[in-house]
Amino acid sequence: MEIWINPACSKCRSALTLLDAEGAEYTVRRYLEDVPGEDEIKAVLDRLGLEPWDITRTQEAEAKGLGLKEWPRDADSRDRWIAALAGHPKLIQRPIITADDGTALVARSEEAVREALSHSGR
Repeated sequence: MEIWINPACSKCRSALTLLDAEGAEYTVRRYLEDVPGEDEIKAVLDRLGLEPWDITRTQEAEAKGLGLKEWPRDADSRDRWIAALAGHPKLIQRPIITADDGTALVARSEEAVREALSHSGR
C-alpha cells in the first residue's frame, strides 16, 4: 500500500504510527515534493470513488486565492479541479492510502486507517 502524506500534518503522522504499530508494509509518498500528475489524481479519484472537489482542502489560502468555493462542481468542471490539485498539491486532502486490492481511502481517522489495512490483506 502507499500513503500520501504531508509530514507537517498530525493526521498523517497518526496514520503512520498506526500502520507501524500494526506492522503494515507501505510506501510513503510526500506528495508536496513528489507531486502527482493529473492522470495519477484521476486514477486515485477513481479508486476513492470521489470527485476532485471531495478531496480539496477549500480552507487553504491557495484555494481562497483561486476562488475554488465558487467553482462549479459538475462533470464539465472536473478537469479544471484536477488541474488545480496537480498545480497546487497543498490542496489535496491527506492522508490518502491506496490499498493493495485497488481501493483507496482518505484516512483521516483511526477507523479509516484500519479499513485500509483490511483492504491490504491484513
